[in-house]
Amino acid sequence: MINFWNNYWYIICMRSFYLILFALSVFISCSDENDCCPNEPADENVAIPLSIYEKVYGVTSQIYIQGNYVYINTNGVPDHKSPYFPLDHVLYEAYDGSNPFVNNWNKNPNGITTLNLRFKIPIRPAKASSSTPTSMGPIGVSLNGVPFYNQYAGMNQPLTREINSFDQGNGHPAPIAPGQENGVDGRYHYHMEPILTTKAKGRNVIIGFLLDGFPVYGPEENGNIIKSSDLDNYHGHSHSTSDFPSGICHYHLTADDPYLNGSGYYGTPGTVSQ
Repeated sequence: MINFWNNYWYIICMRSFYLILFALSVFISCSDENDCCPNEPADENVAIPLSIYEKVYGVTSQIYIQGNYVYINTNGVPDHKSPYFPLDHVLYEAYDGSNPFVNNWNKNPNGITTLNLRFKIPIRPAKASSSTPTSMGPIGVSLNGVPFYNQYAGMNQPLTREINSFDQGNGHPAPIAPGQENGVDGRYHYHMEPILTTKAKGRNVIIGFLLDGFPVYGPEENGNIIKSSDLDNYHGHSHSTSDFPSGICHYHLTADDPYLNGSGYYGTPGTVSQ
């Protein structure tokens, strides 16, 4: 009889031990800030429909899907006013002091040039087996067709000083090529929230896509302002949205560093030619 009770309590103790161990493993895995651990189940095999991509309105030709990719062609020219347009351009406007991120505005020596950007983006974004770092240059496309760049200035330096050259739309042009700062040509882009676009379209909606296919949302969610500390190391998280009721991993724009993307792409990036 004693052996029976000893075996009984041994089994109970071992079951409790393994249940605790399992619970700890689940907690640790979902606490990994390097993963886009969902708050709600997400459809990992979602095919983003053409209608969602057609939210990108700043295009030079019809958006279309071919095979496993969507093709989005833009000229990279913003649809809002900027001091980086030529003086005789209809959208030229001197810097008006309205950018809340700028402390001491200083115009950089480049201008806005019409480009020929061709984004090839996977329509079934999925977590990559290993992270791909973002490169200098376009890493995604915003609704108005202007490319997104990563969180670094030239030579992978912090944006701290460069922010003071951002215009009232929160963008600026890079030189057409290294060393070609001629005051006329340049590649306009955003490193941060395109504040005139979010003002027009909303701060809680899709503002664009990164090259890995995952959408970029504005800095508001459920009436709250998102901070980088609310997101994972890729600067995103996963849950249902009005566009994706079954859930999807997505990035967010924030007012604090790294602004748009953190430790590289969450998925496998497509390409952009220019």
